[in-house]
Amino acid sequence: MFKILVVEDDKDLNRTVCSFLNYSGYEAIGCLNANDANDALTDNIIDLIVSDIMMPGVNGFEFAENVRELNEDIPILFMTVKDDIASKKRGFRISVDDYMVKPVDFDELFLRIGALLRRAKIVSNRKLEIGKFIMDADEHTAYLNREEISLTNREFSILYKLLSYPKKTFTRMQLMDEFWDADTNTAPRAVDVYMTKLRTKLSDCDDFEIVTVHGLGYKAVLK
Repeated sequence: MFKILVVEDDKDLNRTVCSFLNYSGYEAIGCLNANDANDALTDNIIDLIVSDIMMPGVNGFEFAENVRELNEDIPILFMTVKDDIASKKRGFRISVDDYMVKPVDFDELFLRIGALLRRAKIVSNRKLEIGKFIMDADEHTAYLNREEISLTNREFSILYKLLSYPKKTFTRMQLMDEFWDADTNTAPRAVDVYMTKLRTKLSDCDDFEIVTVHGLGYKAVLK
């Protein structure tokens, strides 16, 4: 099931869009502002973003620009009352993939989302390909030079998260909160053990590295 992030400050519309998407076979996550949306992107593997432009605090343009700095491929669809050509130009200039003017027809929204997912090749398979390293989120497999690398579920999830947002630093606590049970008594330093294991298993990979950000946590850096 593909996860769609809905960023819309109108609570009723947000709820309605999420309900429609859930009914249509997607898993929708609703956020009322860009700050909450950034947290949702950190905590989930999101396949597509539907975002308003006019929001309090960080607006949709700024939010999309921030997303693009971390992820060049995730489809972004603006859903907004701003129907002027200047806004549309600005949206497409910052690499937004589609633009719908409110009030939107939900059947059309469904069709556009499907087209964006197909265009991004997410419907057929959710893969990360970095040089000779490939991760398949649906099959839960990882290959380097066509040879499968044995990863535990937690190792796979941590690595997929890091590679989905290259250059973004994740703190130990962020990783603990997402990939360990809420009631775990494991210390945050357990994350270091997993990073050591991942580095050992990926020692022959020349396409990226897991970098320690001293005092904070870890990030993936593409070479």
